[in-house]
Amino acid sequence: MKKQNWIILMTAAGVLTTSAIAGAGGVVEKVSGMLRGDVSVTVNGESTSLHPVYINGKAYLPVRDTAEALGYELSWSGKQIELQNQEAEEDMDYVMISGVISSVTQVEDSYRLEVYGLGTNRWIILSADKDTVLTDAEGKSFQAKDLKAGMQITSEYGPIIAMSYPGQSHAATIQVGTQRSIIEQAVSAVTKTDEGWKVQFSEVKDGVETPTLTLNTGKETMVINKQGQPVDWTQIKPGTNVRAYYGPFETKSLPPQSPLFVLVVTDEQPDMETVKEYRELSWSLLSADQKSHIKTAKDEALVSIIDASHAAIMPVDDKQKEALADLVASQSKLISVTYNTDQDELLGPLTVVFNQETKEVIGYFIRK
Repeated sequence: MKKQNWIILMTAAGVLTTSAIAGAGGVVEKVSGMLRGDVSVTVNGESTSLHPVYINGKAYLPVRDTAEALGYELSWSGKQIELQNQEAEEDMDYVMISGVISSVTQVEDSYRLEVYGLGTNRWIILSADKDTVLTDAEGKSFQAKDLKAGMQITSEYGPIIAMSYPGQSHAATIQVGTQRSIIEQAVSAVTKTDEGWKVQFSEVKDGVETPTLTLNTGKETMVINKQGQPVDWTQIKPGTNVRAYYGPFETKSLPPQSPLFVLVVTDEQPDMETVKEYRELSWSLLSADQKSHIKTAKDEALVSIIDASHAAIMPVDDKQKEALADLVASQSKLISVTYNTDQDELLGPLTVVFNQETKEVIGYFIRK
């Protein structure tokens, strides 16, 4: 419970005499005192109508009126007097997230927000309603109906979070920041730079692929999958489908460039632990001759989740041929690990395919 500190001042100007009834040792008796009507009582600088009664040199104030002046409710039962603070509330242990709104859906009198960001939960569903305190970057009031996808927000939510996936909770506060632009399409190129990474998008115009936008990462850039889990930058290749939140500023260059805030990989992606595990496993199984042609660094091989029905898989033996047929029939998923080689122009990249259940090699993608 929040602790209240009170400063009570009494200022005297004259003296009045009166008598009062007081309780002492459980026995009610009549006592004499002086009512100081000339003494003004202030609470934290605020004037009150209270006047003390002095009995045997001690100042007394009427308990019910005093309780109201201090912001308490008085309850009296038998020999027990209880004061309850009218305004104090228990401190709430809120959880914070700072990120971007992915989607907004009105649900009766509230708004359902899907949010990606940094915090205890990287992916959360928040409910904003009449009890949510919404402000803009300047602290001015903001309306929930004006919330949009792409808005950068900082929110306090909880303390109750539904045990679903993603978690769901009520937003206590939302501070709205920058409105980010959104692009959702396949990456045409991704390049590592001294400052971070550069992601490029293109369009085919008159039969020619033309760059249309370049996004540059910074220290605050997040790259995650649809479940809010971190994705290794080396997992993003030309053709990877993403949704990018960027800007709002763009340079006037061709193509325009803009800072990248959040990059969500919309293709199904393995988590980072799985990526690391299969990179190690695949590398350990490659022959010396295969490794001699590989140009991709061991820790940069592309690890993907693919359908078992992928027609380009060549099983390594009859056992795996039967296993692949069973996996295709059950519509299962496989893990593939892809390397670029010095023979790509002639044969294409080298891709090893694994059974997720047994972690055995099923086979290889057929090369040209």
